[in-house]
Amino acid sequence: MTVDVNSEDGLVIRKLIPLATLSGVQFNALCSEVSVEELHDDFLFKKGDLASQLIYLINGEITLQASGLVVERIASDSDSAKFALAHQIPRKIDALANGRVRFLRLNADIVKNLTPLVDKEDSGYMVIDETEDDPDDWMTALLRSPIFQRLPPANLQKILMSLEAVYFKKGEVLLEQGGTGDYYYLIKNGQCLLTRKPSPNAKEIKLAQLANGDTFGEDSLLSGAPRNVTITALTDIVLLRLDKKQFVSLIKEPSLKFIDYAGMQEALKQGTVLLDVRSQDDYEIKHIEGSINAPFFSLRMQLKTLSHDKPVIVVCRDGKVSEAAAFLLLRNKIGAMILKGGMESLHQEIEGSDEEVEEISTSDNQQESTNGLEDQIVVLRLENEALKSSNQQLNDKCMRLELDKLEAEKQYRILHKQMEKLTQVLDKLKGA
Repeated sequence: MTVDVNSEDGLVIRKLIPLATLSGVQFNALCSEVSVEELHDDFLFKKGDLASQLIYLINGEITLQASGLVVERIASDSDSAKFALAHQIPRKIDALANGRVRFLRLNADIVKNLTPLVDKEDSGYMVIDETEDDPDDWMTALLRSPIFQRLPPANLQKILMSLEAVYFKKGEVLLEQGGTGDYYYLIKNGQCLLTRKPSPNAKEIKLAQLANGDTFGEDSLLSGAPRNVTITALTDIVLLRLDKKQFVSLIKEPSLKFIDYAGMQEALKQGTVLLDVRSQDDYEIKHIEGSINAPFFSLRMQLKTLSHDKPVIVVCRDGKVSEAAAFLLLRNKIGAMILKGGMESLHQEIEGSDEEVEEISTSDNQQESTNGLEDQIVVLRLENEALKSSNQQLNDKCMRLELDKLEAEKQYRILHKQMEKLTQVLDKLKGA
């Protein structure tokens, strides 16, 4: 009998890796071709088996053993059961059912040929009910993230098995602005607050509130810059963290794509957007003709202005900040590439080319002091610093307003769903 996608088995199978990354249409098609098998005190497979199959435990418990020695016991409600059992071919160990077990057997080639849902919304995507009582909320949120949907299943398995749990009490500081980036974090349970100081003596600004399933910490790991926010626990909180080395090898390297100057030129002819994430001052001094300036710190506020249909090439000084910016864009379903080496490598790429005059635009506003009036220069510099400070304060205020707007929209959606449910209940009562 095939699997009903809305049955208890269907909900369990929906959370298996990599099936959790498939679109609703793909998952429904897969369930129509498979069935759950049953076994009692027997081998699911033996060492040396060559069958190219992925076997998942649905109910019960199995023992993985080698030469009669127990390697591991896996229960169906454990995290290990979300992955195929000892999937290396030929099999390196035996898998023995402890009593009655139910399991799913899939052809490995079928799974390899299924493409995970990445950029486009799919109205056929099956909705998994996510409640506060569901211990797998954080895992469901992680697997639904566009970044993680792009990763190979082997990477997902290594990530989930490598996550380390850390605990903080209400009021404790999780990360401090100016600190060194060492981990990538996912909130398993709890809430925290993001704040930032525009300058050391400035008042702290509240930026955002994060909760179950949210991630943070990647900006510093990607850019190499110090942490740009402080994060404080609003409740007792459980975090899952991945160290920098694993983040780079398992997430960054397979996610980010780079492009050279020649490739950028060709992509721009096809309508690709060129996004310069340096500061406004650096952009005005020198930039690539036709590029759009969106300083990285304010990029989150400008995401809604970017088209999801046009790919983006990100450029910065040396490519480091571009990595953090591209990661942010990918996480928000905007295709992004990085100009390799940034502006620093640009002159080497086009050295000796006549295009240099056409493509690099130097600001006409760059001040040339030839009259020796140093006092005017000092005045202009002071005015410039004052304008920078005012601009930063306005940026911070805009970010707060945007975050307040997003929170209000979220609350509206929740209230709207509750109202729909109440309306349904009232309609039933009227009918009765």
